[in-house]
Parts: sequence; structure tokens; C-alpha cells
Amino acid sequence: QVQLVESGGGLVQAGGSLRLSCASSTSIDSITVTDWFRQILGREREFVARLHSDSRADYANSVKGRFTISRDSAQSTLYLQMNSLTPEDTAVYYCRALYRGVAYWGQGSQVTVSS
Repeated sequence: QVQLVESGGGLVQAGGSLRLSCASSTSIDSITVTDWFRQILGREREFVARLHSDSRADYANSVKGRFTISRDSAQSTLYLQMNSLTPEDTAVYYCRALYRGVAYWGQGSQVTVSS
């Protein structure tokens, strides 16, 4: 079983930056896929970014060039660096880990971008 604890959300002005963290109870290098999703109020949860075990990264078109997914193996932590934020990025952000065929989710972090 994997426990994921998120931190780093908050309120930021448009154009600003935030970094989300997702600490894993299991070595992050042993996890097949780690992702970030977000859920905007009234909408379904949507994919944001994915980091594969071989370090390949995928991004949603809406965040490509602005967000960066990364991991720190020593800290077993996944990160999402978010730059050039816009009000359209306001959402609850969730990290997810696929481990031995099971998906585990973080508790969610609210990110609010003011105009």
C-alpha cells in the first residue's frame, strides 16, 4: 500500500509560481507511473502531467511549457512546478501513483490563482 501526502498549494496572483509536493510512503523509484491531475469546480478530474519510471514526462497541452513534473528519489517525493499561472489553473490538484496495478491518490491541494 502507498500513502501519498501533498503539500504546497495556496493562493497566488496570475503570472506567479507554485510548487506542489507529494511525499510517498514507498520508494518513488519503485512506482511505475506517477501523475498529477486536477479538478476544476463543476468539472471532471483531468490529467495534468505524468512521470514514467524511465523519467519520460508527458503533459496536458494546457500546461505544456509552464509546468514541470519531477521527483526526488532520496526524499521519495514527486513535485509539480507550476509557472506562469493563470486563473484557469485554479483547481484542486491530486497526485496519483500506480503501484503493482493499484492506483493511490493524494488528499488534494487547493491552488487558487487570482487575476
